[in-house]
Amino acid sequence: QLQFVESGGGLVQPGGSLRLSCAASGFTLGYYAIGWFRQAPGKEREGVSCISGSGGRTNYADSVKGRFTISRDNAKNTVYLQMNSLRPGDAAVYYCARDRDSFCSGYVESRYNYWGQGTQVTVSS
Repeated sequence: QLQFVESGGGLVQPGGSLRLSCAASGFTLGYYAIGWFRQAPGKEREGVSCISGSGGRTNYADSVKGRFTISRDNAKNTVYLQMNSLRPGDAAVYYCARDRDSFCSGYVESRYNYWGQGTQVTVSS
């Protein structure tokens, strides 16, 4: 059974860090690009970052460049999102999703055919 499980969310103060994990099961993670998305209350879901199946190519939304780092460990079937210098505007439910292909094709949601349940990130003092 194909499954994604996100973890690592929580409450952090502005300027703090969190590392999100996306553990996959039921398929070989390395065949697919993986994206991270987020949705804040009252806002549309937006793409944050993606990583190619090999891990050789990454992409970031302008709002997180220089602060977030996406990585993957295909041996562990897990993708990570290291989030540093967190801001209140980063607070959202974060989702990982599987692209249909092995390369990052952007953040058009229809290209992502499997989604996790999300993990809440709260940034507040």
